[in-house]
Amino acid sequence: MTDLDNIRQKLIDVLNGHQPSLAVTLDTPEKFEVSGTVKTMQGKKEVDGIYFASVVPKPKDVRFYFFPSDTHKDQLGELPENLKKALKGRSCFHIRKMDEEFEANLKKLVERAVKLYRAEGLLK
Repeated sequence: MTDLDNIRQKLIDVLNGHQPSLAVTLDTPEKFEVSGTVKTMQGKKEVDGIYFASVVPKPKDVRFYFFPSDTHKDQLGELPENLKKALKGRSCFHIRKMDEEFEANLKKLVERAVKLYRAEGLLK
């Protein structure tokens, strides 16, 4: 699959598969964002739920901002090669194409992150 609209929707579907642990905090054509539902500290500020991920379409790719890859990098373990190639910086994946293997690896990564956040009391 190379159609960016379809990639955007697949990413949104992966995140929506973890409701009610994750709540949609923004849903516009320009940005889709999910956060936790447990009041917690994020930095020095108390928030209603910790930021988890965003999906942001761009002209040449879809950006998947994934906060756990920054906050829990060591606990998430080594990324599969196809995800590693898409990662730019600490928490932003630039996704131009998505095949079944990429989607499966991304689903596993999100699942591991949800479990880690739950274990720390950041998600229900």
